[in-house]
Amino acid sequence: MSKFLPDNFDANKPLVLIAGQGTYPILLAQRARSAGVNVRLIELGGETSKELVESFPEYERSAVKVGQVGKLLKELKRFNAGYVVMAGQVTPGKLFRGLQPDLKAIRMLAGLDRKNAETIFGAIGNEIENIGVHLLDARVFMDQDLADEGVMVKGKEKIEAKHLAHGIEIARENARLDVGQGVVVSRGTVLAVEAFEGTNAMLDRAGNFGAKNCLFVKLGKPNQDTRFDVPVFGHQTLNEMKKAGIKNTAIESNAVLLLDKKNLFSAAKKWGLGIVGI
Repeated sequence: MSKFLPDNFDANKPLVLIAGQGTYPILLAQRARSAGVNVRLIELGGETSKELVESFPEYERSAVKVGQVGKLLKELKRFNAGYVVMAGQVTPGKLFRGLQPDLKAIRMLAGLDRKNAETIFGAIGNEIENIGVHLLDARVFMDQDLADEGVMVKGKEKIEAKHLAHGIEIARENARLDVGQGVVVSRGTVLAVEAFEGTNAMLDRAGNFGAKNCLFVKLGKPNQDTRFDVPVFGHQTLNEMKKAGIKNTAIESNAVLLLDKKNLFSAAKKWGLGIVGI
């Protein structure tokens, strides 16, 4: 079914999808169901798409607010969950404003020296594992979406080897420092690096300079916890590239998910945008 499933995976045990934004959780749910897996949904208030929610009958879904860790654990027990998978982005700002932590979350947060997306979701993952539910790699059932090595879509603008090497160098260092996983460079100049605001906001910033020969590089992080942190490239990101005037992107193969590849590649060809796996 997927190379990212554990060897002892039991398809008869319910798999609960904790779903954030976008098409990523929609695709994952569709493929898990097609593989005969018993899927349940936990909707995150204000994040999960209406389309995904409505694809589950009421008795197969539940809703929690971001920060309600205690309720989340109770719902997993109610579903008799054997496995959990987290998919889809949660609005970054909710970690600082709009967060409504329950007592379980308050205690959990108090034990963290650093409070960022990785530490918070990692702590939630530990709480899930502590009640006997296996938190799966977030790439399960998404094998076909991983970026391939080499030219996936040939763009109208050539990528210079030295500029690509520079972009990769900066992106790797940015990821190593756990700042972000993307960077935009132009002819040896760093225009923007991804931080907490996310990829699309970074692309918008980079486009404001009107620079030529821009290249967007997106990589995975060293020792990335793929239970909840998987770099994703989809139609919205491609559209942001187009609006920003960025003609090429270099994506780490077997690390970044390209959502809805066929239609994504078709749009890239139509707009003359290049997509290369590195």
